[in-house]
Amino acid sequence: MAKRFGCGNMLIAAPIEYDEVMKRIPEGELITSHEIRDYLAQKHGADFTCQLTAGIFINIVANASQEREDLGSKDITPYWRTLKKDGELNEKYPGGIDQQKMLLEVEGHEVIKKGKRYFVKNYEKALSQSHKEEER
Repeated sequence: MAKRFGCGNMLIAAPIEYDEVMKRIPEGELITSHEIRDYLAQKHGADFTCQLTAGIFINIVANASQEREDLGSKDITPYWRTLKKDGELNEKYPGGIDQQKMLLEVEGHEVIKKGKRYFVKNYEKALSQSHKEEER
C-alpha cells in the first residue's frame, strides 16, 4: 500500500461526506475530486484519502442524486459540477459525458475535447471555495 499511496494516515471517508461537499458547490462554480479528497483529509487530520474509494463514492453520489431526481425529489446533488483531475468530465456519471457536458454548458462553462476526453476550459477560474465555508 505504501508504494501505491505513500506513507501516512489514509482516510476512507463515507459516501455521505462526499455528498455533503458536492452539495455545497453553487451554480457556476466547480470542484475536482482531488480538491474534495484534500479537503476531507484535512478535515479529519489524515495525510491523504483513498483515490479508489473516492472515485467510487463520487459516482455513487451522482447516481443516487439522479435516482432521487427521477423520482421527483428536489433533494439533488449537483454532481456535474464535480470534475475529475485537470477538469476532465466523468464518463461514469448518469447520462455519460453528453449529460454532464450539457449541464455544465447551461451553467456557462465551455467544454472542450482533447483527443477522446472532454474538459472544462479554464476550469481553475471557476473552482469553488464553498465547500470550506462551513469550516470557517
